[in-house]
Amino acid sequence: MSTPSEPGHERSEPGLRAVVDERRQLINLAYRLLGSLAEAEDAVQETYTRWYAMSRQRQEAIESPGAWLTTVASRICLDMLGSARARRERYVGAWIPEPLPDRTEWFSGPASGGGTDPADPADRVTLDESVSMAFLVVLESMTPAERVAFILHDVFRYPFAEVAEIVGRTPAACRQLASSARRRIGAGQAPAAATSGQAGLVRGFKEAWEAKDIKALVDLLDPDATMTADGGGLVGTVLRPVEGSERIAQYLIHIADKAPGLTLLERTVNGRPGLVAQQAGVTVTVAAFSLTGGRITRIWAVRNPEKLRPWTENGHSHPAQ
Repeated sequence: MSTPSEPGHERSEPGLRAVVDERRQLINLAYRLLGSLAEAEDAVQETYTRWYAMSRQRQEAIESPGAWLTTVASRICLDMLGSARARRERYVGAWIPEPLPDRTEWFSGPASGGGTDPADPADRVTLDESVSMAFLVVLESMTPAERVAFILHDVFRYPFAEVAEIVGRTPAACRQLASSARRRIGAGQAPAAATSGQAGLVRGFKEAWEAKDIKALVDLLDPDATMTADGGGLVGTVLRPVEGSERIAQYLIHIADKAPGLTLLERTVNGRPGLVAQQAGVTVTVAAFSLTGGRITRIWAVRNPEKLRPWTENGHSHPAQ
């Protein structure tokens, strides 16, 4: 994907560096709004395309280029969310947000020196609670306007007056949208478990799966646990969620029997301990987890190869942790 920082631009355009430096913030915003790194890249690219389509005179007349870029990117995302809802209704099976690796796991080696930003957008996504898979899944239940108002105000701290200009509604209406979104978050997301506790549970889950120990798997899972898989119709997987610890454990053993060469690696998935499954060195599944009361309550297994691009490019073969 091309970037706005093309050779020669910095020499000819004063202040371009400040415009380009907004890219990290825009990728952070767009990923949370869309739940897809690929779509976030598209939205940010379109934002910069519109900026560079303006004359120098129009650019210089804009008092705050950063605010302009944020407004345009948010409106593009709002439009994309509207069309995405229709596309996801036609999606084969369950749609799960695109999983993100930790920045240290995105590259085959450390970023090159010289002070330049790496080319990979995932390195620019700040991994915090607002990109956990559980959080992103709840965001999917919101209307596009709710999601934009909530993310802009509650996550990025934009005042409702500015949110209103972006969403095209009154500040009072945006306040109501964010409030409604907060209720969805409260109802749909369990309290966050400590990352260290999650790491131990995920490691135990990995070891039980590798040993095909169905009892150990059941003990690690909440009795009412749910496992959702996303293949997008491109690879084989269950189209409906698997519910209950016994059924999930049996399904996992079935997978282990069908894929004897599967390698499980402990990896950071959206800022939380998760698992990556590789076949012949190629990432085929990325699994995210949610915990409650010391047990696994939700498993999201992304198998759609179009959503695994960050895990299969720039060096996917990392030593086991």
